[in-house]
Amino acid sequence: MRRELGIARCGLACCLCGNLDCKGCDSGECAGINWCENRRCSIDKGLKACHACDSFCRKGLLGKIKAYGFSLFVQRYGEEELLDCLERNEKNGVVYHREGITGDYDEFDDVEELIAFIKNGTRE
Repeated sequence: MRRELGIARCGLACCLCGNLDCKGCDSGECAGINWCENRRCSIDKGLKACHACDSFCRKGLLGKIKAYGFSLFVQRYGEEELLDCLERNEKNGVVYHREGITGDYDEFDDVEELIAFIKNGTRE
């Protein structure tokens, strides 16, 4: 885990991303710097991230359960708590990315079940 990279504006975990060349969402070197709707929108609104927005929409990457669930988690519990949970879960074998871009956090249809999984590290 590269904790210093934190959580992206959209909620994805830059700290767990397998792209070792990327320096994170706000580095100026993000692969999505030109196309990421969530990055552009939050910057235009002067916000640190989507979780800080009053409208908290589902556009862009927030249409995916992982980014939406992580953002909702940050709204409720804070970024440090999310990072702590992700770090613990990774040490316990929870996988952020398998082959490609999906992993254990993508296997949910219900955002509340995803949030419980983040908190507990196990599926209930």
